[in-house]
Amino acid sequence: MINVHNDGPITEGPEVAIPDSPSADVKSSVRTLEILELLSQSTERKSVASMARELSIPKSSLHGILRTMERRGWLETDATGTLYSLGLRALFTGTAYVDGDDIVTLTRSILDVLAERTGETVHLGRLEASDVIYLAKRESIHALRLYSAVGRRLPAHATALGKVLLAELDPGEVDRRLNWPLKKLTERTITSPIQLRAELDEIKLRGYAVDDGENADGIQCMAVAIRGLNSLNAMSCSVPESRMTDERRVEIISALQDAASNASAVLDRRGRVN
Repeated sequence: MINVHNDGPITEGPEVAIPDSPSADVKSSVRTLEILELLSQSTERKSVASMARELSIPKSSLHGILRTMERRGWLETDATGTLYSLGLRALFTGTAYVDGDDIVTLTRSILDVLAERTGETVHLGRLEASDVIYLAKRESIHALRLYSAVGRRLPAHATALGKVLLAELDPGEVDRRLNWPLKKLTERTITSPIQLRAELDEIKLRGYAVDDGENADGIQCMAVAIRGLNSLNAMSCSVPESRMTDERRVEIISALQDAASNASAVLDRRGRVN
């Protein structure tokens, strides 16, 4: 390091530690992530003004971050250049996550068998905070089916996938995870804390969860948790009410239990190998 002295010549001196000032970098990183998270939960493009308001970020700071993210392909704008949405690089990253996820890879053939056995839409889902995330999907063979997509997130309390995984947790952890008051998606969505706790207790006893039109009107869904390696994953099968009978429900639950058991065995073997 070069030291400059007012009363003498320039001399070589020891390195002087310069205090790190990470706050600006950390704040910028946090804001970047908040932008990605906000846009990932929106089905519409957002303006700078709306993002600044929702994230409490000054417009002057937000403009620079948005321009950088757009240049790097993380964001895209509409024809006016004023409304933002996620860009292709976000898709590439999400796809890479799913492709590299151990649970998705290990259960791929099991999901194939489950889909073939039921003929209905099946999902692999994971509990993340207060939501359940679809990690994998197999389509129904029928024209009338549930709309869903890998990467979609739904409130855990309103889905069979979410409820069967919440039932695996201690009541205190459930309370900490959920966003109270609970959001009502349909007239059948359980929003009462007392009713939800009773439902989770029943799910824990019987070993499977049922969503009876609680997430989407006219759709019934059943789910079974995958146990092993601290797994917070589950498999589900969704069926339109018009195709559901008591006998059909029993068949689907049996198929789900077999699939989840097979998946748990695979995870157990993987754990012993590792």
